[in-house]
Amino acid sequence: MRKFILPILIMVISLVVFLPFLTRGEETDYANFYSSLQENNVETVTIDKDVIRYTLKESKTKYTTMNPSSPTLKEELLKSSVKVKDNTSTTLDDIINTIFNIIFLLIIVGALYALFNYSHKTFRVVKNSGIDFSNIAGMKEEKKELLSVVSMMKNNQKSIKGIILEGPPGNGKTLFARALSTECKINFIATRGADFQGALMGLGAFKVKMLFNKARRNRPCIIFIDEFDSIGEKRNYNGSGIDKENNRILTTLLNEMDGFKSESRILVIAATNSYESLDPALIRPGRFDLKFTISNPDTETRKELIEMYLSTFALAEPLSVELLSSLFAGFSCASIETIIREAIIISKRNGKDRISKEELIEASKKTALPLRGKGL
Repeated sequence: MRKFILPILIMVISLVVFLPFLTRGEETDYANFYSSLQENNVETVTIDKDVIRYTLKESKTKYTTMNPSSPTLKEELLKSSVKVKDNTSTTLDDIINTIFNIIFLLIIVGALYALFNYSHKTFRVVKNSGIDFSNIAGMKEEKKELLSVVSMMKNNQKSIKGIILEGPPGNGKTLFARALSTECKINFIATRGADFQGALMGLGAFKVKMLFNKARRNRPCIIFIDEFDSIGEKRNYNGSGIDKENNRILTTLLNEMDGFKSESRILVIAATNSYESLDPALIRPGRFDLKFTISNPDTETRKELIEMYLSTFALAEPLSVELLSSLFAGFSCASIETIIREAIIISKRNGKDRISKEELIEASKKTALPLRGKGL
């Protein structure tokens, strides 16, 4: 859409520059103007610095003639009950109005440029994320479920419009979506619910249309919307401006998804931490057809994660991968990574090349993630 920015700017600037010339009217001699004035056939007159623009009563025709700068012309016009606008004397108000008009024009042009530039940067199409299911530690059941989607999309066994990935934060819902696009060998556009919210009313719905238009131009494509509950919550009809805007965004999203056909080759993946808060119209069959839960990692997944995060560091006795796995029970993938990264930093600062239980306990306190289980 950036290719349209320059033509739009040229059109706006040309309109501002050439509009006065378009309203000048037919050129005529001053003698004709004065003759019409003597015949009381002049209705309005605009006196500019170099020209006089006037309209006749009978024909309503607009004319333009030279301004001889006569000192008595304005008085004579007023005596003849002609409506006169004198632009020859510039006042402070005129200067201020001109400045404000220029500022307003610059704001409009800037807003148009920012909007199209936003579309290019925010809705970026990734041709190949370089991430597949082999890059995701553990999560065997989740991978198995999503692989069925890969099979359906590759073989066109079923037309799927949307998938909900729900579960606690920090477990790689975005990673799963990226991996799915790689496994299916299709394009990928990542967004967040916050990308559609702003101060201007109606802009969010426009961004939704912009997103889906971009996905259509890059089919086959996956649209991934993180923090989906921020725009997909149950509609509220209290009447506030924010509620109306959110309802407008949600309605536009529903309309876009209803416009899908089997050959659309667009899949919407939405990630949420609060599936229960979503609007019922979204999660009915025919829109978001499938739901997968990405839970906190199980024991085997925790072990794989710990080994991955400790690839360049070691554990001091009595610590072991099995012990850490039990201490991290119930933690999200992100929480496990946070503690281990912090423990490595503390160990290096203490001049050690291994993580001891002292560094692990200190990292737990510093990250406000209390260890669970027994063994320390």
